[in-house]
Amino acid sequence: MIRVSIYDDNDSLRDTLALLFDATDDLLPLGIYSNALAVVENVTRDLPDVILMDIDMPGRTGIEAVRLLRDAGRLPKVLMLTVFEDTERIFDAISAGAVGYLLKKTPGDRIADAIREVMSGGAAMTPSVALKVLAAFHQPKPNQMDLTEKEREVLKRLVEGDSYKLIAHHCGISMGTVRTHIVNIYEKLHVNSKSEAVAKALKTGMFR
Repeated sequence: MIRVSIYDDNDSLRDTLALLFDATDDLLPLGIYSNALAVVENVTRDLPDVILMDIDMPGRTGIEAVRLLRDAGRLPKVLMLTVFEDTERIFDAISAGAVGYLLKKTPGDRIADAIREVMSGGAAMTPSVALKVLAAFHQPKPNQMDLTEKEREVLKRLVEGDSYKLIAHHCGISMGTVRTHIVNIYEKLHVNSKSEAVAKALKTGMFR
């Protein structure tokens, strides 16, 4: 049996999915939550194989929850299930550790199949989302020579989800120097935030 937890603030959707999975021979719904405020404790107790994770929930977003699970060493396979299909959120979710990204308009039987896909080592995406990912990877890479070796190292750490403090520790530099490098990175990549820098690095394949 594949143990499946559901995090979504839509009561009707949670109940419908739980009933759908309960009617299958191989999916076991457990851990049905309206928010991710206690996600690490929940996952530690429930031990799900797969999590269906909404993005827009009260108190903590699904992407933040995935990062917390990853940092706590408690990350099962996570399928984002959301109404959002903008490129930034897609790449933020993948960067955080999600292995799939489905839209809520996806039929229930397809969601069940996606759970089985990720359990067998695949990555499941709604077709329109997959097209956005493919299109992003066809964009030309930025001139990597624009970034210094240390700036590339700092950006790679950002992509991996490190805090400024961890970046300073791993790179052997001060917090002030980290901030200086990040300002330079933003300027060279023509972005205005950490999430934009990470999304651009992923979309353009800078670290492939």
